[in-house]
Order: sequence, then C-alpha cells, then structure tokens
Amino acid sequence: MAAEPLTELEAAIETVVTTFFTFAGREGRKGSLSVNEFKELATQQLPHLLKDVGSLDEKMKSLDVNQDSELKFHEYWRLIGELAKEIRKEKAQEIRKKCLINKSLMNE
Repeated sequence: MAAEPLTELEAAIETVVTTFFTFAGREGRKGSLSVNEFKELATQQLPHLLKDVGSLDEKMKSLDVNQDSELKFHEYWRLIGELAKEIRKEKAQEIRKKCLINKSLMNE
C-alpha cells in the first residue's frame, strides 16, 4: 500500500479484502471460506445486512458457484455486490423521499 493515508473508499475496500482473509485463514484452505468460516463472518461482520437472508446454509449454496462447499474470493465478492446493491436501493429511496418533501415544501 501507498505511504499516504488511504481514502475512505480505499480503506473500505482494504477492509473487505482483509476481512475475507482473516476468516478464510481459520480452517481448511487459506484462500477460501469454509461453511463454518462463512457463517462466522456473516454473524460477526454482517449481522444487520444478512438478518433477513434466512438460512446461511442456503445463502452459502447460492454464492458457491462451483459447488465445492467453499467460497473463493470472487464468490464472496458476489455477496458484497448483492449487499451493496441493497444499500444503494435504500439510499436511492431516502433521496427520493427527501426530494419529494423538499418539493412539497417549496409548493406551499
């Protein structure tokens, strides 16, 4: 990494990568998440974003493209993308609500 401080976005990306490797290194292959490692990561690091996902086993299966019962980084990245899309939808709704409120206030 560069000697200069990371930007907020760069730090966020580094955190996503570091978190994967922290949990992936606990058992089995060091470069992938086992079922147990995935569940541990999900419950410890994503408790709010995955609270409505239902079964973590089913989520793991849906992300595990090659069905080897492990998540490689690119499979984990699909989860991050899905979660980012959900957050984007929520943010877009918040912005629309603010715009509607501001518009109605201007019309009064």
